[in-house]
Order: sequence, then structure tokens, then C-alpha cells
Amino acid sequence: MSSARPFRILGVQQIAIGGADKSELRRLWVDTLGLSPVGSYRSERENVDEDILAVGDGAARVEIDLMQPIDPAGRPKVHEPPLNHIGLWVDDLRGAVEWLQAQGVRIAPGGIRRGASGHDICFIHPRGSDDAPIGGCGVLIELVQAPAELLVDRLGPD
Repeated sequence: MSSARPFRILGVQQIAIGGADKSELRRLWVDTLGLSPVGSYRSERENVDEDILAVGDGAARVEIDLMQPIDPAGRPKVHEPPLNHIGLWVDDLRGAVEWLQAQGVRIAPGGIRRGASGHDICFIHPRGSDDAPIGGCGVLIELVQAPAELLVDRLGPD
């Protein structure tokens, strides 16, 4: 690593789980484990129909996203692998992406953009490439810009 890391990972923002039919996922996560649905998201472009659940409160709240593909033959295949991705809160998303790329981390196509939860996001690709040899070791990792209230809770006031 070439320079001091200019950002901090503050916690887990979400865990996204995919299945061919999210009703089976709901049976486990909602009906059996008792998590509460707090929203939904549907995107033809992202080939996803998802239910958003939550566990915990305040800064410790974590989303559990239950995803199924709108078109099972389409891409991306949000149900393959079943553990689709994990999301991590980061205190400085832009600084993190710039630094990570300088270290050889492969950022997935699309760069920084607004995510389903309304926060700026980007993804670390599951696999490295010739140009950017460091990937997520098989796991898609979402970096999520932490909101001000989480920054104050985790880092303290300025």
C-alpha cells in the first residue's frame, strides 16, 4: 500500500441475498426470523425486484435485501451467487474510491452513483483484472457513503 488510507469503514450497511423467487427468502427472513419489511426497490436496468428488511436501530441498523431477478435469464443475475453482496458504510466514498484505485483495486462499472437507499455508492468488483489486480476475492462489495448522523455517531462531532 502506497499511502495512508484516507477513509474509514464504519460498519455494515447491508447484506443482499438473492434467490430465483424471493417468497422463499421472505419465508425465512420475515415469517420465521421476524425481520420487518421497511421498503422495496425495483429496477429493470438492474434486473432486480427486492424487498428491504431491517434489523437493529439507529447507527446499528443493517438492511437485509431480499432480491430476485425480474428476468431470470437476464443480467445481472442477482440470484447468483445467493449471497449477492455486502454493503459497508464508508466515511469518505470519493476519497476511498480514488485511493483504492491507486492501490490497484478494481471498481465495478458504473462508478459512484446514487443507490437504492438514496446514498452514494460504488462497488468493488468480485475479481481483479490485469489493470486492477485486487478484487473482492469472489464477493461483490458495495461501498456506501455514510450519512452525517452516522459520521457523528461513529466519529464524534467535528
